[in-house]
Amino acid sequence: MEELKNENLKSKLEKILSDETLFKNFSEKFETEINSFLENSKQTIENTAVEEKTEVEEKTTEVVENKTEVVEEKISEEVPKTATVQPIEVRQTDRRLGIDNPPDKEKAKNDALALEIKNLQITFSNGKVKHPYEQDFDLDKYKFHNNSIASVEFVGLDAIGLQYFPEEKKIKGTPTQAGDHKITMKFKIKGDEIARPSIEREVVFIINPDPRDLWSKNIPTPEDIEYYKPDSAKDFVKVESKKTKGVLGIGKKEIARKDMVAASQRGRSHAIEGKPRDDDFSLYFDEVTEWYIMVVADGAGSAKYSRRGSQIACQKVMDICKEKLLENKDVFLKKNKLENKNEIGKILQETISNAVFDAYKAIENEAQEKNYLIKDFATTLLLSICKKFEYGWFVAAWWVGDGGIGIYRKELQELKVLGEADGGEFAGQTRFLTMPDIIKNELYSRMKFEIIEDFTAVILMTDGVTDPKFETDANLNRIEKWNELWNDLNGNNEDNLKVDFSDNNEQAADQLLNWLNFWSKGNHDDRTIAILF
Repeated sequence: MEELKNENLKSKLEKILSDETLFKNFSEKFETEINSFLENSKQTIENTAVEEKTEVEEKTTEVVENKTEVVEEKISEEVPKTATVQPIEVRQTDRRLGIDNPPDKEKAKNDALALEIKNLQITFSNGKVKHPYEQDFDLDKYKFHNNSIASVEFVGLDAIGLQYFPEEKKIKGTPTQAGDHKITMKFKIKGDEIARPSIEREVVFIINPDPRDLWSKNIPTPEDIEYYKPDSAKDFVKVESKKTKGVLGIGKKEIARKDMVAASQRGRSHAIEGKPRDDDFSLYFDEVTEWYIMVVADGAGSAKYSRRGSQIACQKVMDICKEKLLENKDVFLKKNKLENKNEIGKILQETISNAVFDAYKAIENEAQEKNYLIKDFATTLLLSICKKFEYGWFVAAWWVGDGGIGIYRKELQELKVLGEADGGEFAGQTRFLTMPDIIKNELYSRMKFEIIEDFTAVILMTDGVTDPKFETDANLNRIEKWNELWNDLNGNNEDNLKVDFSDNNEQAADQLLNWLNFWSKGNHDDRTIAILF
């Protein structure tokens, strides 16, 4: 029975001492009194073993950190003469930390919190190099047990161009490095930040490369290859204002005349491999007859010597047009009335047919001399011939292959597309000047003629421009798409690249060449454009 009582005493004492509510924030004075009491009790039991009962009574009052709490406890139990009181470990209160949990319990809490953080579903959207990034991150939306997390720190974000703004609850910046980046999140536990450790969690930020960087490689075309041509070309034809004599010196004035500009840029798909530019162009204004001539050609990427085919086509067509138009200069100067339009049309029909046929024969002769196939020189061809008469502009065109030719009138929102693109069943398929049936059966049917009062621009483009800017052949007939193109040329684009189409601006050639470097996902072909404006 006495052994049982002894056990009961021990059990009650341990229960009292382990009660967190009773002993929370006890002062050192209380701790000293408890130890003293236990020591005196032990001594009394040993000296008075004959006594059958020992009564212990203690009252303690403790004021804890600006709060008044009175704790009273009475211990009164019978203790056998032979009982031995074991020393009892008293939990110490860490005043610096402001906690009274035993080390093992504190560790258990931290371990549980660490597991909770580890299992959080934390994801971040992917970023892209050189593109602004913004991601919401609100720590409050994560309901931690007992609201035990005070703040979070991201370690390593600055290395990739990002930063966490806790006040805005956002991660922002412009990523600088592509890759899967491991970032450490440090969760700060509420309380003394110096003494309490943080709980770390690793997350991954995926930053995708800028597609432009993947296409940034620019290997110059070797100059020792057959049929070498520069990787880019540009030209500006300034046509001075025309002075009128007036009558007896009265009424003299200058009439501004349109200029021409063109540029051709090797595509990124060729540049990364050091392959040559296949496109070509030619511009000419005849001061005598006042005809504007623009020629654009796109050598087929699948044809080994298409770069030479496009070059021959542009040169030969230009030579023949200049020759034939000059032969008829008297007609053009005398027949300036609308009733003469049919005669003018016949001259242009003969001029264009001769130019296109001779271009085909020139390519054929080149192939035969080199013992190559004519299809190795496959090229498209786009031609426009324009002149202003008293009744307006006479515009003639010939077109085979993809790309586009159009007369654009911005103010009146009018559009004249001078032909149809020869789009194939699959991407990249088209028809070429070098196909015999084009010359035999379609030489005249591909000619187009328009008489128009005035225009904003006559534009010729290879598919390196029309594919990204118009997307489909059908869109070539939509004025909205031409508006977008014109606005784009005038600086309404993400790169703020602008062509200044003011009169006599010779810098327009450089500006147009720079504009051709625009980015369009999946469109990396050679780009050539010629504009009369």
